[in-house]
Amino acid sequence: MTLRIGNASGFYGDRFDAMREMLTGGDLDVLTGDYLAELTMLILGRDRLKDPAAGYARTFLRQLEDCLGLAHERGVRIVTNAGGLNPAGLADAVRHLAGRLGIPVRVAHVEGDDLTAAHPGSLAAHAYLGGFGIAACLRAGADVVVTGRVTDAALVCGPAAAHFGWRETDHDRLAGAVVAGHVLECGAQATGGNYAFFRDGDVRRPGFPLAELHEDGSCVITKHPGTGGFVDVGTVTAQLLYETAGARYAGPDVTARLDTVRLGQDGPDRVRIEGVRGEAPPPTLKVGLNRLGGFRNEVVFVLTGLDVEAKAALVREQLEPALGKAAEVRWELVRTDRPDAPSEETASALLRLVVRDPDQGVVGRVLSGAAVELALASYPGFHVLAPPGKGSPYGVFEDVYVPHGAVHHVAVLQDGRRIPVPPAHDTAVLDEVPEPPLPEPLPPGPIRHAPLGLVAGARSGDKGGNANVGVWVRTDEAWRWLAHELTADRFRELIPESRPLKVTRHVLPHLRALNFVVEGLLGAGVAAQHRFDPQAKALGEWLRSRHLDIPEALL
Repeated sequence: MTLRIGNASGFYGDRFDAMREMLTGGDLDVLTGDYLAELTMLILGRDRLKDPAAGYARTFLRQLEDCLGLAHERGVRIVTNAGGLNPAGLADAVRHLAGRLGIPVRVAHVEGDDLTAAHPGSLAAHAYLGGFGIAACLRAGADVVVTGRVTDAALVCGPAAAHFGWRETDHDRLAGAVVAGHVLECGAQATGGNYAFFRDGDVRRPGFPLAELHEDGSCVITKHPGTGGFVDVGTVTAQLLYETAGARYAGPDVTARLDTVRLGQDGPDRVRIEGVRGEAPPPTLKVGLNRLGGFRNEVVFVLTGLDVEAKAALVREQLEPALGKAAEVRWELVRTDRPDAPSEETASALLRLVVRDPDQGVVGRVLSGAAVELALASYPGFHVLAPPGKGSPYGVFEDVYVPHGAVHHVAVLQDGRRIPVPPAHDTAVLDEVPEPPLPEPLPPGPIRHAPLGLVAGARSGDKGGNANVGVWVRTDEAWRWLAHELTADRFRELIPESRPLKVTRHVLPHLRALNFVVEGLLGAGVAAQHRFDPQAKALGEWLRSRHLDIPEALL
């Protein structure tokens, strides 16, 4: 008995026609859509400040207007977290849409994640719920299930638990579904999108992934025939490493052991995942807190030709008296210039100024006035990429943890019945997994100073203020080298920004992978725009571009 679960959205703003593509491209039992991220919750929170009836992903409704009839005809159930901060509101909107279209569907929603009232000062405070509320809705006959903040993997774990009749103590099976859900959650990232070795296939328009789940928790990751992109062990490995950390991947339903995951190519565009072990979930739930941190403004000065550092020093000296009241002032000189450059753009460096303060006036009028007044009175060739504006609000993300019992997890059915979802009664405190033994190192031989990316793939991302970088290789011989060469200290050497920060290395031998967590690299999270790449999306590609001594036998 196989359950086919597809994905049609990896974020709020993903490809609009993916829902229709997934419904018409092949057989499905369940279609999921992930619309939420840390930044999205802040955006939806600001929307709801303006309109209390808002707070959900409106794109989903527009997609459903085109596709609800298709899903009903084909018997495909839809499960989505597009409810955001207002799942009841979106569920009502779906019912209204279905009535207007004359489509007889039953809509249920999950609530209980909203803990904003218990966290004064937060714009949105939401617990990450598991999949059993979704399962309760589906078992009661729902055709469309809308949730708020659940874990991304819950969108797969819930339907699997409902379909196979899993209980809360079926940890290995649940862990297998969580791993499948983690692979599916980011849509086309599992089918060649954002993939280090993207030249291995045609990724101009990757299809969206699906999982064929089995009762024992194993699955095959694949995609509809004829869609773009590709699915292989590498694309699945990359997604397994995305925004994870160590061997224990904790969630509200189960802690999945990523060090037990085994992958195998099961044919073209088919990767089998098996052997996943699970443990009881931790005794607490993660709660994501979003609040407004103040106001932010920036201006980027273009410094062209000679004397770049002297020009940067001049404009800093001219502006700093006007910035004395700002809570935070950051200057960054980016040397994109080249000597004797063939174009003006390649002859130019960028001086970036970022100012933050609780008072919008301090980062708005003060900065814009002082910067504009320099237009005819500063370094030669003075110009900026864009004039500074009034200053815009920025957000701060942090996570806290509460006991399972602090959340009233409820499935709300079409007829208004409310089914309480009991908290996990079997929990276990998370402990670090001892580092597994490393493989035998390669014997000495000729080496070449070359980019890491010639032999290793990487994928990176954000979790609050921390960044993670997963690095993997595709052969046992390369693993024998990587496991010994890319230590936490070597990572710090290659990524200078990480040197003052805590860097933890996690070893995952079955995936031939290392996962690095860099604490604090992203400041107060993506909404704070702490660095050039605020979500660390390209941190892995920067690492792959760095040179080190690589055995010639691997090149």
